[in-house]
Amino acid sequence: MESSLKAAHIQPSIIVFDVFGTLVKIEERRFPYRNLMKWLKQNGRKPKHDDAKLIMSHNLDFTELAKLLRADIPNELLQELKSDLNKELQSIVLYEDTLSTLEELKKLGFKLALCSNLAMPYGKVVSSLLPTLNAYAWSYEVGAIKPESQIYQYLIDQLGCHAKEVLFIGDTPLADFNGPNEFGMSARLIDRKNGQKLADVLFDIIQ
Repeated sequence: MESSLKAAHIQPSIIVFDVFGTLVKIEERRFPYRNLMKWLKQNGRKPKHDDAKLIMSHNLDFTELAKLLRADIPNELLQELKSDLNKELQSIVLYEDTLSTLEELKKLGFKLALCSNLAMPYGKVVSSLLPTLNAYAWSYEVGAIKPESQIYQYLIDQLGCHAKEVLFIGDTPLADFNGPNEFGMSARLIDRKNGQKLADVLFDIIQ
């Protein structure tokens, strides 16, 4: 897939990364939020098109989320969800090339940032695993999710730059390629499932 960066022959000064599937991965998937929504459906709540956005754009724990959804979640289920979440969080690891690539980009003078759709607990763990970067756009802090323009604008405002200065790297076509391109950034996709590395995507930047 061609990136707008290549087409326009523009050298970016800022590189923004998606998180899961790009810089980090979950080795023990338990799907606590999906299981919560499944339980709600089984107990009479009709799923809504914006359920995923609701979860990822609010800084809430399970108890607070249940109140927002007007659901009376049994304590046994609540404890199970918390346990599954903790197991997922504890299994979050960096891809082997993440830290070395970020360090190399810093040495080359690039500003680095993160932009991710995720629930609040995941952001805290990711932040603890990565070095300090120049900006962060967590969906639960912004109140918007990719590919909504608000989350990209939040990032631009934090960085104090123009969209054309940014190269976006991620693994999801709609959120990490189409959305950034439509906003005026350049974008490239990474395919971790087939063994692609960050260096493969940044081949013309990291020599």
